[in-house]
Amino acid sequence: MAALPSHRARAKPRKRLLLELLAPLALLGCAATPPRVLEHVVSTGEAPRAVAPATTDGKRMLAPKEAAAVIKRLERHTTSELLARHLALVESHVQEPLIVGNRSTLLVDGPQTHAAMFEAMALARYSIELQTYILEAGEIGERLAVLLERKRREGVSVRILYDAVGSMRTPVEFFDRLKASGIAACAFNPVKATGANASLTINNRDHRKILVVDRRLAFTGGINISSVYSSGSFGGSRPPADPGETGWRDTHIQLEGPVVDGMQALFESAWRSQQCPVVPTAKAPAPSRAGSETMRVIAQDPAAERNEVYIEVLSALAHSEHKAWLTFGYFVPDPQTVAAIKQAAMRGVDIRLLVPSQSDVWLTLYAGRSHYADLLAAGVRIFERRDAVLHAKTAVIDGVWSTVGTSNLDWRSFVHNFEVNIVILGADMANQLEALFRRDLAASEEITAQAWASRGLGSRLKETFARMWAYYL
Repeated sequence: MAALPSHRARAKPRKRLLLELLAPLALLGCAATPPRVLEHVVSTGEAPRAVAPATTDGKRMLAPKEAAAVIKRLERHTTSELLARHLALVESHVQEPLIVGNRSTLLVDGPQTHAAMFEAMALARYSIELQTYILEAGEIGERLAVLLERKRREGVSVRILYDAVGSMRTPVEFFDRLKASGIAACAFNPVKATGANASLTINNRDHRKILVVDRRLAFTGGINISSVYSSGSFGGSRPPADPGETGWRDTHIQLEGPVVDGMQALFESAWRSQQCPVVPTAKAPAPSRAGSETMRVIAQDPAAERNEVYIEVLSALAHSEHKAWLTFGYFVPDPQTVAAIKQAAMRGVDIRLLVPSQSDVWLTLYAGRSHYADLLAAGVRIFERRDAVLHAKTAVIDGVWSTVGTSNLDWRSFVHNFEVNIVILGADMANQLEALFRRDLAASEEITAQAWASRGLGSRLKETFARMWAYYL
């Protein structure tokens, strides 16, 4: 293993510097615990049973026979019993139905993602809904403002929901400019130091990234509206302006079909929850069938009794049989997640964990590394991505279950943030994510147990200290 790289990186897309500065305030807030519902259901060892999960085509709920036929078709592409076991479990714990008739396009890194999003917005005829953690006012923000101002002049309804902490460095004048042109811009969970509704909490942040255009296209994933994404991570993209800066490695997904309305519903719910202004909108046509992919929209709400993203991911891990390849920009797992990963590895599943070698905050980097020895001993293979800041949040399991979204494998995603993930069932997306994972491995360093055991005292002390703060990271 090479010497441990520096934790230094470009500007912080999650504004984790603020987290480091304000972490003591979190100690004064309500202490939530991660959902416990999986503790007794992921390890029951029950035989798979026939299941016809709630399934819709966007117009009607499919009859049980039709829903069962959908799953049968998906199972033809794998020898694993993952789907039968997993769907039998989550059917009683996850509210949102499966949605058939969709098409997805995988988007890698900022340049490709922003190009696709801007192209979609430029063609909008009815409405543009953008929800993001970070909305910067730099070059990318200027491009966005100019485009959205033009769309408003064309009569397109535009709504923007941005997180008050994630976008706190964006000048108020930027949002005033948008509002002056008729764009509805609304802050999520504003930080208020005084008054009846005073709130200094860094928790309950809107970490979702959603773009919905005309009820026709939707986007989600790890990529914010930020200049840190101006360069890619595999070469061939525009290099960073500063040679000392590092490109960002991230993943987004473009969606078409009935699943778009699921993303639209999440945006509408968040917009209403923040008492954002009512905006008249032209009614866009309902999305029609666009492909053959089966998906589920799953969201995390800190106020909910259970985290459905957490349930999906841990259940898929618990029922994996062949391989589980995990890519996460922030890896600060809770005990149940560590247990699920280790148990899968110990029963022979090819578990590979791809994480950053450098991060925008050293605490998360070393909190994750504090688990390496335990995971390596269980047979987990760990890789750290070189030459880029890994920020992606994806997983692919047994060649048939995949997810792309905003959730990390950390306490902040599991407990504190609003998040959204798309789960895709089937071989097509799984094959694409596996190919992308292999590309990342070619640009990564594998961490071996022998090399890890020889790391220095300084690293060990940082790991111990960072682990103490894991719940707040």
